[in-house]
Amino acid sequence: MAEKRKIKGFSSFLNNPVDFTLVITVLLLLSIGLVMVLSASAPTSLQEYGNSYHYFLRQLFFAILGLIGMYFASRFDYRIFQRFYKHVWWISIVLLVAVLIFGTERGGATRWIDLKFTTFQPSEIVKFFIIVFYAGILVKNRDDLGKFFKGLVKHALFLVPIIGLLLLEPHVSTSAVIIIVCCVMMIVAGCKFWQFLLTGITVGGIGGSIATILYFANETFREYFQYAVTRIETFLDPWKNTTGSGWQVIQSLYAIGSGGLFGTGLGDSKQKYLYLPEPHNDFIFSVIAEELGFVGCLVIFILFAIFIWRGILIAMKAPDMFGSLVAIGITTLVGIQVIINIAVVTSSMPATGMQLPFFSYGGTALFILLCEVGVLLSISRAGSKQ
Repeated sequence: MAEKRKIKGFSSFLNNPVDFTLVITVLLLLSIGLVMVLSASAPTSLQEYGNSYHYFLRQLFFAILGLIGMYFASRFDYRIFQRFYKHVWWISIVLLVAVLIFGTERGGATRWIDLKFTTFQPSEIVKFFIIVFYAGILVKNRDDLGKFFKGLVKHALFLVPIIGLLLLEPHVSTSAVIIIVCCVMMIVAGCKFWQFLLTGITVGGIGGSIATILYFANETFREYFQYAVTRIETFLDPWKNTTGSGWQVIQSLYAIGSGGLFGTGLGDSKQKYLYLPEPHNDFIFSVIAEELGFVGCLVIFILFAIFIWRGILIAMKAPDMFGSLVAIGITTLVGIQVIINIAVVTSSMPATGMQLPFFSYGGTALFILLCEVGVLLSISRAGSKQ
């Protein structure tokens, strides 16, 4: 009898309605994203594979898998993750160590594991695992979160090995995103904002000073992080090296500028014709701005704003603290990635390897993102009334 009650309590909300607004928003973002991948990737795909649809068909395949994963994740009781929050931290460590040992190098960075049929970027699943871990541990230690050492310092230390392994790849942008997401979750859970502010200024100042000293004093350190310095220099003056490090940013600005109010028309981008490197990936927003113009970009901004609004609403209505923190973590993750990607392509910050959610080409990343949306929908079921 007790077992029956336990099963009922575990699955009682699974027949509740999901957040219909969020589902429609995600489907619209995904649909527009697939169309733009087709448009942006056609010239590059034709040159590399002799087939204009190569990248699009792969993205469509993973989009369909992702939608299936989203559906099943939405029917899955999210609370089971709370039982394994400690395990996912260790799994994250193993994955990040594995990519350093077995990973494939691209562009001077080792971030991918070749699975033969596709490449897998462990940092994508690690983002979600860290959200689950922090939601679990913050719930467990909720009474100590207002204290400096037992709250902020103790929980921040769990990030040190994760960020250290990411920097060895190196993957600075993902490191920054994970730090921001975890900080938001900790503040929402009950940690003091002033403690974050004071600690951030202190650690940032000390870390920046040490990094500067090492950069000028140690040749190995300087060579390892030269790419980061080059990106900062390019951000400050992209026209200093128009045919080298500044090429991608300049072509991005040309694309955005030529889009105007209504764009040149879907499929009529000029910069995607081998001027803009990998226009279907990190810089796909440039092609969007060129083809759809300011109006098209505004529609996409509104859709992302609705996504964030619904995510926050789901977090507020979640029946427990764990669900609320997971929801706010996933919502923050998507929002921060959107902000960073658009800031990069508009030359508002140094270039990073940050993708635009639902738009940038990347099969496993898209699949994982849609599964995360499924978890968000699962939490929305729990928060909705019968």
